[in-house]
Amino acid sequence: MPNPHVIPLPGAAQERTVRFPSQRGAPAASPLRGDERTQNLEITNILLLDDDVDLADTLKLLLESRNFVVTTAHNGVEGLREVMTMDFDVIICDMAMPTMPGDMFYLAVQKVKSHLCPRFLFVTGNGDDPRTNDFLQRSDGLVLFKPVPSDELLQMISLVIQRNR
Repeated sequence: MPNPHVIPLPGAAQERTVRFPSQRGAPAASPLRGDERTQNLEITNILLLDDDVDLADTLKLLLESRNFVVTTAHNGVEGLREVMTMDFDVIICDMAMPTMPGDMFYLAVQKVKSHLCPRFLFVTGNGDDPRTNDFLQRSDGLVLFKPVPSDELLQMISLVIQRNR
């Protein structure tokens, strides 16, 4: 039987595999909220922005396995197009992206849909950059540093959802 915590990734010359830690004994994170007796359930919609296509696809698979509905964008311009079509419950945003980096994307969203700003979860691999650190301190979003363990990502998504209810 295949391991549900192993996701193969296509590689240029070889197959790569990403392993997610088992959540045995712990309830699976679920985007379903509401009173099940009334069938009044809400779906959690996540916008995931990352220019690393393999990483974005892997995270999308992980999140969809937890019943989140995930839309991906690979730069801030694509992300802004998506934000204009829907009010996402969580916006996971890489800071270093081409065309429009994460801080510029956040500022654009702040101008057109400021109510979404507390829903940001920033991800960065460059914790030493003073410009990035200054922006992150001034923003409403939460921050994760790469590499991001899947359990931490799921906990932070839960925190963003809870603080925006």
